[in-house]
Amino acid sequence: MSIQRQGTKQRMSRIVTHNDTIYLCGQVGKDATKDVTEQTVTMLEKVDELLLQAGSDRTHILSATIYLSDMKNFAAMNTVWDAWIPEGHAPARACVEASMARPELLVEISVIAAVKG
Repeated sequence: MSIQRQGTKQRMSRIVTHNDTIYLCGQVGKDATKDVTEQTVTMLEKVDELLLQAGSDRTHILSATIYLSDMKNFAAMNTVWDAWIPEGHAPARACVEASMARPELLVEISVIAAVKG
């Protein structure tokens, strides 16, 4: 059983890999003052960066859980998501409304992916 952790701090690791499965910690947008569209774009850019660092990419995402601070942002978030996910590679996904760690955060994602190869 092989477990590797990257970016480990007291509360969490940014990336945990167990055998050929990658777990990313929750990702939020780079600028919480922006609207949900921009927060979603930059959040998914961070997912791309972490997956690349872990030896994977968005075509290998197995599961995604998306948290929205308000379901009124569901359509706008999905517009960005639908353009980001390559056709034929949609993962299992859940989207729920949740309170965020900071009130200005509108969207967060948790991702599980397979290692490429």
